[in-house]
Amino acid sequence: MNGPWDVRSDCTPGCAAHALPPLPATGVVRRSAGFAHRVRRALTDGARMAEPPRLRAHAGALLDALGISLDGPPPGTGALTCPDGGPGTLLVVNHISWLDIPALLAVEPVTLLAKREVGGWPVVGGLARRAGTHFIDRTDPRKLPHIVRELADLLASGRSVAVFPQATTWCTADRGAFRRATFQAALDAGAPVRPVTVTYTQQGLPSTVAAFCGEDTFLASLRRVLAARALTVRVTAHPALTTAGRDPGLDRRELAALAARAVLGGRPSTSVPPRPVAAPVRDAPAHV
Repeated sequence: MNGPWDVRSDCTPGCAAHALPPLPATGVVRRSAGFAHRVRRALTDGARMAEPPRLRAHAGALLDALGISLDGPPPGTGALTCPDGGPGTLLVVNHISWLDIPALLAVEPVTLLAKREVGGWPVVGGLARRAGTHFIDRTDPRKLPHIVRELADLLASGRSVAVFPQATTWCTADRGAFRRATFQAALDAGAPVRPVTVTYTQQGLPSTVAAFCGEDTFLASLRRVLAARALTVRVTAHPALTTAGRDPGLDRRELAALAARAVLGGRPSTSVPPRPVAAPVRDAPAHV
């Protein structure tokens, strides 16, 4: 635990398992060479990587080199955000793996808000930094109001931002609670909230092989992924939750509960009900 914002997951490296027999060593070697080549190409692109088409292409190429299929909205269509000339969209995403980041960026290059440790991860850290990720230092709770203001300013300027409100990784997409601070930024900016679910399968079978949990290391996780047969990452965009023009009494607790229901497998909601309608809050998971 690095600070008061951290969440302890009961998932461990033992949760990560292949749903299908892993590839033979020859297949792993070929993938490793292709992945290393794609990483070099991405990192030598320098500052140009931040250009949305390039960032999307590099993220997709990394997944392809790992033998991972991407199932989700067509890349480049803006399906994850709500482009209407107003504030940007707050994308709230469950967190399973370091692969979540290239999967999101391959669909739509948005600004990421991530814990500081992500910046030090091999490969993904470099990709995240070049993508303009805003890193959070979670060791000092006094910085929280500043982070919320900064996020609200980004959204108000029209930039869409993706966050992982579970604050840690879980081996499946139906676990963990949502931290609420980032939802306050959406309320302050009048920004829509887009719940997004990321899941992993192998030939249609639910798989935890991509999970990056507990004391796992990046290299150990990478070795599992390189050996994973027919791995698919699915990015599901749920209907946006609107915040502009709503009852000023609406709070971040209600908004986080609605988003958690959508992301973690509950019934998606297309809008935030004005208070005092209580049904959405009453139906929300007890852990939120």
